Amino acid sequence: MSWTTDNQKNLMLFSGRAHPELAEAVAKELGIQVTPQTARDFANGEIFVRFEDSVRGSDAFVLQSCPAPLNKWLMEQLIMIDALKRGSAKRITAILPFYPYARQDKKHRGREPISARLVADLLKTAGADRIITVDLHTDQIQGFFDGPVDHMHAQGQLAEYVREHYGTDNVTVVSPDSGRVRVAEKWADALNGAPLAFIHKTRDPLVPNQVKSNRVVGEVEGRICVLIDDMIDTGGTIAGAVRVLKEAGAGDVIIATTHGVFSDPAAERLATCGAKEVIATDTLPITPDKQFANLTVLSIAPLLAQTIHQVFENGSVTSLFDGVA
Repeated sequence: MSWTTDNQKNLMLFSGRAHPELAEAVAKELGIQVTPQTARDFANGEIFVRFEDSVRGSDAFVLQSCPAPLNKWLMEQLIMIDALKRGSAKRITAILPFYPYARQDKKHRGREPISARLVADLLKTAGADRIITVDLHTDQIQGFFDGPVDHMHAQGQLAEYVREHYGTDNVTVVSPDSGRVRVAEKWADALNGAPLAFIHKTRDPLVPNQVKSNRVVGEVEGRICVLIDDMIDTGGTIAGAVRVLKEAGAGDVIIATTHGVFSDPAAERLATCGAKEVIATDTLPITPDKQFANLTVLSIAPLLAQTIHQVFENGSVTSLFDGVA
């Protein structure tokens, strides 16, 4: 299905199979339908995709989340982009709410890959003209793609939820490590200038390749602590940070994250770590086996729909963030 304006531009939304619920929610926000397609796996794991409608001349938006098995869903998105390019779509925008391989954005030691750059190259080679993504692990990944990258932020939505449910008077924003303090500063501004703290990490010389959280830098005693991170995978680091905050006398601890990867045993850790509430968005599907009692999931669909609309109308995406990219 398509959305046609007076100048006959044609917006078409396509969804991979990883998170169809999110695509349907985005389509509902836009007042359109997800374009029907045939997608199946062959016996040896190869993926086949064919769109049921003509895509010629369209402004195509291809949405795919990348939960496990991440490599399969990334490959499916590349194949969908290739099909659109060969079907003569006018412009192809790849929407990756969770950018795969974002943690491999630089070489830590010799003979390592920079996989986040490889993903950008694959998307470009497949035929993507533009990328929309949410809360990259590091901002520099935007420069890996040779074309426009709309880097959206869920912080506004998450911070608004915190304001509504916990106020701002007794709140401290906590970064799980010193590397995310700049993000924490933006959170502090969104929460009426809330004070900052961070977890100082040291390495135990007797335990190789293991980081220990050992103390809090900042005032947290008796305060509501909003512990922020861009993603939570197995939950070990964030659960350790909650423990350190509690030992430092913090009041309620609220965890806020954009990407709920929640690989085992994250659900168990987060449910029992002592946090009052864990707030995440649905950039990734959070299946029943990953859910727990103190989890709240906010929809990212309105933000993605607004971004799609601005891109389609050649409007300003940064206007969605008061001009601050």
